[in-house]
Amino acid sequence: MKSFLLALLKSRSGLFGFVLVLVFILAALLAPYLGLPVPTRSSLVARMTAPTWTGLFSPGAHPLGTDELGRDILSRIIYGSRLTLTIAATAVVLGGIVGTLLGIVAGYYRGMVDRVLMRIVDIQLALPLMLLALLVIAALGPSTSNLIVVLALTSWLRYARIIRGQVLALREREFILSAHAIGASTWRIMIKHLLPNVMTPALVIATLELARIIIMDAALSFLGLGVQPPNPSWGRMLADGRVYISTAWWIVTFPGIAILITVLSVNLLGDWMRDYFDPKLRTSR
Repeated sequence: MKSFLLALLKSRSGLFGFVLVLVFILAALLAPYLGLPVPTRSSLVARMTAPTWTGLFSPGAHPLGTDELGRDILSRIIYGSRLTLTIAATAVVLGGIVGTLLGIVAGYYRGMVDRVLMRIVDIQLALPLMLLALLVIAALGPSTSNLIVVLALTSWLRYARIIRGQVLALREREFILSAHAIGASTWRIMIKHLLPNVMTPALVIATLELARIIIMDAALSFLGLGVQPPNPSWGRMLADGRVYISTAWWIVTFPGIAILITVLSVNLLGDWMRDYFDPKLRTSR
């Protein structure tokens, strides 16, 4: 852990990404305690108020302006981050669990099991993931739970393919052969010996997948198939504000910046983690 933190402090991009991710997580967790306006409360009197920094700490201040219904943009961005990060994290965890376990099974058993699972992965990868998500949500109906299922459904593929390759290399290692020799069961070998050795690449995949899922969540919400009103969502804020982009630019600009910064920070952190855990790069440093 100490070497991990020291390496992170030495990397400007990794540290920058980590700090930004931490800020978004803290803002999402502490949103109810920040004294922000209720994100769903509308006020036609304050409709499309431009951003202003005068009287910043006064009760009626709107530093990022208000939307077409007079709802505070800053409050909706912060509360929207709670939903966005919760949905993305849940989808990443579900997809990671399914993909990692299937990757271990495919790599360990090989043969017919491997061929069937990898053909399923190939077929699903051949389909445009956004089109697949649209079809599934159109069939199941738009809701937060269905959105999580769809995002997880598009996420498990990368875990399965990469973890399978790791297991194919690990299954011929001495500690696996020794476990076979002493009569360890198949499931004990997979859970006790293989799973801990593939957790590092799975963690790196999860970090990189998180950024992709945040974008997909925003895209589906923009199309009206994600988080449903009145709950705040970054993608929905973009969809609602696009009509007013010429007269009230802040309605779409600030949610767009929030998506940009979040995805950028997660990608920077993920790239650093990938480099840190790569043994070839670590030995060359």
